Amino acid sequence: MAKRKATAKKEQVKERRQGKPLLFRLFSFFARPWFLYLLLLVLVIAVIIWQWHTIINAIRWVVAFLGLGLLLTAIGLIIIGVWVQKKRFSSFFYHGNRWLGGIAFFFAVWGIISFWNLGGSFGRWLIGATGRPADFLSILRVAAIVLLGFIFISPRATWRLLVKFSGWISRRFKRPPMPRYLEKQLKAQTMTAPEKQLLLEQTEKVVPPRKLMSAPPEVKPEMEKSASAVPPIKKAAESPQDLRQVAEDVWKKYGQSSNLTIVDGWKLPPIEILDVTPEVEFSQADNMKRAQLIEESLASYGVEAKVVQINAGPTVTQFGVEPGWDRKYKEVKEKDKDGNIQTRLEEISKTRVKVERITSLGNDLALALAAPSIRIEAPVPGKSIVGIEVPNTRIGVVSLRSVIETSTFQKIVAKSKLAIALGKGAGGEAISADLSKMPHLLIAGATGSGKTVCLNAIICCLLMYNTPNDVRFIMIDPKRVEMTPYNSIPHLATPVIVETDKALNALRWLNQEMDQRYKKMAQASARNIEGYNKGKLGKDKMPYLVLVIDELADLMMTGFDEVEHILCRLAQLARATGIHLVVATQRPSVDVVTGLIKANFPTRISFAVTSQVDSRTILDGAGAEKLLGRGDMLYMPTEAGKPKRLQGCFVSDPEIERIVYFWNSQQQPEVAQVKVAELVPPSAPAVNNSHPPDPLLEQARQLAKEHERISTSFLQRRLHIGYPRAARLMDQLEAEGFKRTEEEKEEPAA
Repeated sequence: MAKRKATAKKEQVKERRQGKPLLFRLFSFFARPWFLYLLLLVLVIAVIIWQWHTIINAIRWVVAFLGLGLLLTAIGLIIIGVWVQKKRFSSFFYHGNRWLGGIAFFFAVWGIISFWNLGGSFGRWLIGATGRPADFLSILRVAAIVLLGFIFISPRATWRLLVKFSGWISRRFKRPPMPRYLEKQLKAQTMTAPEKQLLLEQTEKVVPPRKLMSAPPEVKPEMEKSASAVPPIKKAAESPQDLRQVAEDVWKKYGQSSNLTIVDGWKLPPIEILDVTPEVEFSQADNMKRAQLIEESLASYGVEAKVVQINAGPTVTQFGVEPGWDRKYKEVKEKDKDGNIQTRLEEISKTRVKVERITSLGNDLALALAAPSIRIEAPVPGKSIVGIEVPNTRIGVVSLRSVIETSTFQKIVAKSKLAIALGKGAGGEAISADLSKMPHLLIAGATGSGKTVCLNAIICCLLMYNTPNDVRFIMIDPKRVEMTPYNSIPHLATPVIVETDKALNALRWLNQEMDQRYKKMAQASARNIEGYNKGKLGKDKMPYLVLVIDELADLMMTGFDEVEHILCRLAQLARATGIHLVVATQRPSVDVVTGLIKANFPTRISFAVTSQVDSRTILDGAGAEKLLGRGDMLYMPTEAGKPKRLQGCFVSDPEIERIVYFWNSQQQPEVAQVKVAELVPPSAPAVNNSHPPDPLLEQARQLAKEHERISTSFLQRRLHIGYPRAARLMDQLEAEGFKRTEEEKEEPAA
């Protein structure tokens, strides 16, 4: 049947053609596809034969220009053509960075083959070797193209690698705290004044005990409940006599006891002289409720997490959140026994939730917890959790005694004389430090945030365990009211300085005292103050000197250049001599806390500040603007990478009164104070320093000594110098007392 149908169709076609004109049949013959393809081939061959030399030259030029890059170009065009044929146009928009990275690698391969002259002229231009052989710069250009490709393909991984590399570089080139060439520099320095004028005056007697405060503050109810503290203090003391009576009772009870520790003839204050403040107890049910609320809030934003730790602190409670898993599922359809299709979800992958997803929800968590602000520490140092610090409804008070009695503080006291108690962390752990290892401390915070209380806690810690032969203080208080309670303790090297000009004199004296101490240690072959004091007792020891500045901004406004220079020099060199600085300011701006001061004060404490700019100035990062005030602080030690949140120790005015009265009651005439006017030696006579000393000045002096009178032209001839230089030498010689000729005096000045 099929053959018959085909034969019938052919016969029908023949009949139709026979019925058509001859011209139409010829046109149909020439319009057949095989004839058109044959005609096109003949035309192409004819053009090739006609332009053979031109085509050969063009091919040679393309091969010389592209080289093997012609093959690479063909491969690239084939890949793009296949992508276009599959209609994957969205890839060019959603993955444009990958296409750019692929293009960069394409040119990098082209540049690599050009090192063997296989990339043509374009490849030579690509590696920058046009007209010269390839060198190291060509390799750098290819490496830069490869690096650019990596940046386009994986920008996040490149950024993290760059951050790690910069951190490694900064750790490698970090300046050591104490340069080794210090002794050579100090030996080369010349003495500006006799040593005897810089020593402490030994003829003055100890200042008698000071008068107590005329208007003492009320004693807090929590401190009245302390049973193991000093005798009961009446609430709302009406007169200074009441406070004096309390201090005298403390001395009678503890000062004359035989159980006190005696060092170099001095009695150290007992720990019972400090108050015991009851700690605020927090409800475990409230913390569990807030933990559940944190988990629910994170889950509502698609973040799986679980609270695994709850550390209740005096100011904030830290909730330790362990990130969960980010899971991916797929639908799997299966038939059951009855033949029905059932759909189930099968887990195909899971990854840990990124920490960034938790930290970005800080404001949302604060809204859910109804908290004024929260701080997220990601991650908590030494733990695989994220710490969410939520403020407590009641802020507890951290007493100085509660931190001193901890094993952390006692371990530091056993090794160092400059142990200080700072407070308690967000988890309730006690935090103490060693001032000699800091070695200097910079404190900043807004007014009323707790700077002065922190300074009082540091001073009281040092007074509890050190005699005047161990530690001496220089206190600068431009406010005139913050440190004056310590004005009569025997530890003071000079009374509390409240005037700015005297403060500058004290800084100059401290700078010279550091130089004198280095000379003494060099003579004794001691590298530091510990080696110098080894085997010495009493007043033969070199005491530590602690400079306490309550307001740095006031000093910087008075003498910016001199204060900055002296503070930086002391911070750089004074650690080995036992001189340590504790500087506080309420204005942490760049004109007060300059770059030099920040570089030389690695240990810093920031209380609550008013803006994020101030936080970045003092801590090089944000966070201090979210603090709650009243002793809430961020402590950044030298060895830590980021600050730690603490609640600072609180020292009440009655505690300060007891400690000061305890030391004032011990009269020892060998401890003397230095008058502020005698801190700096008399200044040398003014010298004309309009020009720097000339190297030929010594030869000019010799000529002036050999001849009775000299002149500018005489110096010009004998020293073979020009007139301006000879005139400057003549002016310097005349300032030193040498005479010039009368003829030259009559000539007009040049």
